[in-house]
Amino acid sequence: MKAIRCKTYGPPSNLKLEDIGSLHAGPKEVVVEVKACGLNFPDTLIIQGLYQFKPELPFTPGSDIAGVVKEIGEDVKHLKVGDEVFGFVAHGGLAEEVIVPRNACFPKPPQMDFPVAASFMMAYGTSYYALKDRAKLEEGETLLVMGASGGVGLAAVELGKLMGAKVIAAASTQEKLELCKAYGADELINYTEQDLKSTLKELTNGKGVDVIYDPVGGDFSEQAFRGIAWNGRFLVVGFAAGDIPKIPLNLPLLKGASIVGVFWGGFAMKYPKDNMANTMTLMQWHAEGKLKPHIHKIVPLEETKEALEEMMNRKVKGKMVVQIS
Repeated sequence: MKAIRCKTYGPPSNLKLEDIGSLHAGPKEVVVEVKACGLNFPDTLIIQGLYQFKPELPFTPGSDIAGVVKEIGEDVKHLKVGDEVFGFVAHGGLAEEVIVPRNACFPKPPQMDFPVAASFMMAYGTSYYALKDRAKLEEGETLLVMGASGGVGLAAVELGKLMGAKVIAAASTQEKLELCKAYGADELINYTEQDLKSTLKELTNGKGVDVIYDPVGGDFSEQAFRGIAWNGRFLVVGFAAGDIPKIPLNLPLLKGASIVGVFWGGFAMKYPKDNMANTMTLMQWHAEGKLKPHIHKIVPLEETKEALEEMMNRKVKGKMVVQIS
């Protein structure tokens, strides 16, 4: 089978498209013939050796997959060969076949095509877990979404609005903010032109925001935290800016606020039943037309390197998808 291979840590240009051996399922595993793989910002980090987990070289990147079941292990009872599925893996998705743990592989709703299904799990799973389980976002609260036009950011905008929050979207260009507005954002902040702290205070009549969803990190995190409300929750989702911010610990003390880590992959593995319940809710909302992933572009496997470069250069709005077969 064909697969994108990372043999040395570095930029996307280091990746190779190669033929490797076919896969076989262990007792609790599913081999999926991959039809589409959604790209996520961690894919750009893992190939550089900058992610919190470093797979043994060489490896195949890619986490968000959709496809058709090719083989199941003896302990897999909820799926059969030929089923259309979607799911997530730590790595391995940018290939014609991937092994998926049984508790991370779900039947694909018939109304979802493969590119949409491959755009769904990481973005919406992360954002719903963050807002529902970590922030315990309540109706009527104010939510600030940093990096709001990206995959997880746009999902957070959409979910925050659906959950009854007032949503403030922050992004780096007017074009990105217009997309956020179309996805339900009530207020927009261009943080390359506006002061984040003062604008947040102005938009909330001096109160500050209740929940901050931050997948970006870097220089703007502290500015955002300084605009948080009493009893606010700052969600640490990721570091797309590349720099891990160092928040002065007097700030959560003075503001009575919490810094809350969001590691959806760890949650999904440790608490599969809770993750399944969240997934079923998201599937229901999608079926009702309440969630609509925005796909920036669909590219063939051969153009994976260029797609990852585009993502690293912050040119992607919503999800980039690699179509494989």
